[in-house]
Amino acid sequence: MTKPVLEMRNVSKTFGSVRALTNVQLTLYPGEVHALMGENGAGKSTLMKSLSGAYQPDPGAEILIDGVPVQIRDPISSRKAGVSIIYQELALSPNLTVAQNMYLGREINRGGIVDRASMSKSVTPVLERLGASFTAETVVGTLTIANQQLVEIARALHADSRILVMDEPTTALSSRETDGLFSMIRQLRSDGLAIVYISHRMNEVYELADRVSVLRDGTYVGTLDKEQISPEAIVRMMVGRELSSLYTKSDRGDKTGASVVLDVNNLSSGPLVRNCSLTLRAGEVVGLAGLIGSGRTELAQAIFGARSRDGGSMTLEGRPYQPISPQQAIDAQVAYLTEDRRGDGLFLDMSCQDNINTGVLRPDARWGTVLDRKRARERAIESIQALSVRVPSEHFPVGGLSGGNQQKILLSRWLQIQPKVLILDEPTRGVDIGAKSEIYKIIDALAQRGIAILVISSELTEVIGIADRILVMREGSISGEVGGATGIAPTQENIMAFATGVDLPAVA
Repeated sequence: MTKPVLEMRNVSKTFGSVRALTNVQLTLYPGEVHALMGENGAGKSTLMKSLSGAYQPDPGAEILIDGVPVQIRDPISSRKAGVSIIYQELALSPNLTVAQNMYLGREINRGGIVDRASMSKSVTPVLERLGASFTAETVVGTLTIANQQLVEIARALHADSRILVMDEPTTALSSRETDGLFSMIRQLRSDGLAIVYISHRMNEVYELADRVSVLRDGTYVGTLDKEQISPEAIVRMMVGRELSSLYTKSDRGDKTGASVVLDVNNLSSGPLVRNCSLTLRAGEVVGLAGLIGSGRTELAQAIFGARSRDGGSMTLEGRPYQPISPQQAIDAQVAYLTEDRRGDGLFLDMSCQDNINTGVLRPDARWGTVLDRKRARERAIESIQALSVRVPSEHFPVGGLSGGNQQKILLSRWLQIQPKVLILDEPTRGVDIGAKSEIYKIIDALAQRGIAILVISSELTEVIGIADRILVMREGSISGEVGGATGIAPTQENIMAFATGVDLPAVA
């Protein structure tokens, strides 16, 4: 292997009395994608901020670029050393053009006047190299998230960066946009760029990474080469236990004789939901799988009253159930945890207490107008303790929590309505392995309480690990079912056969 482009040795970082990093190592070579993994709080961000100049590591740390020790005192010196970091929250000015963003802080001046024409001319070859569909003069605020990310990559290449750090780059991307990003990353790798790739998504790491380094509790656990990479090996390093132990599915017994809570018959809603029928029974966890765009979320939203229905009928505990709004579904004790907790679920600038109590403001108000703050605080504290939310206090802003704890707060809100049906859309998206395991335990405990649960997930290992049976959608319809009493084994191969339209004999 060629000489390393980056070596980080004995990197420690202390905040007051808290040791965030202890003697962490990282070696990066030209032309490789090196995944950096670990649970939230493992130290990934602290390590990268030490590389970016945002943090100064404790004495004794060494950072070498091309074998030469460098002093990274601030973000400017980091960029001069050839390091660019693309954070999950993109650092772009939406009111400026692409060229202006790429030159931000180092504009070309002619006699005190910014030379926009020269800047645009300079960045155009980089945009063309990346196959951008926009020009240097396009205002960044008009671009999609995927194209804004492309601007960040272009800025790094234009600054002659040799080390590119990408922090959860696919969080806000569609499946097609993710495929485009992966193609670009492979091209950059073949061009010799060294890439540090941070992600919680095991399938992305498995697909892209040449090597994987794992941090746990602020310490360096080890590095896996390409041939050693597997979900089982990574999880074992991240959490110190086997992958199979993460999933919780107690012996809930045969649910075929349990009472039907929700019965959906030939439900249709627009082009993405066509004649869908399903049954949820008390204490049952039913998985809903399928490719992106198959209609899973749209079906859930139609059940929840968030999408208009074109046909079909539903009953809840044997009585007609036809909500025309989410509020009517909530009143009927049907809950829907959205896949976009930050955009559609939580009020990020509000406290945990206020977020938990949002769904019960009306019944909680005295005389219909005055909020019972004492009861709200008691409820919040009870919920935080019940779901083991890691938070300083119930007054802490939700936006400051990790993804897993945010998801627990959102789930706590829905539990306040005492749901009969709980629909969970991608419940572990964007959360670390440890938090996933905790969420699985919560789902299992809720099922044991008799709640009928529908779990939508793009992670097939997840639905197989926690669901009693799995429905599969394809092109807006339910194409098949595995597990339970079907006689068809709940394997990834069988699920994908139904999801892609493989002849049914192949899944038997």
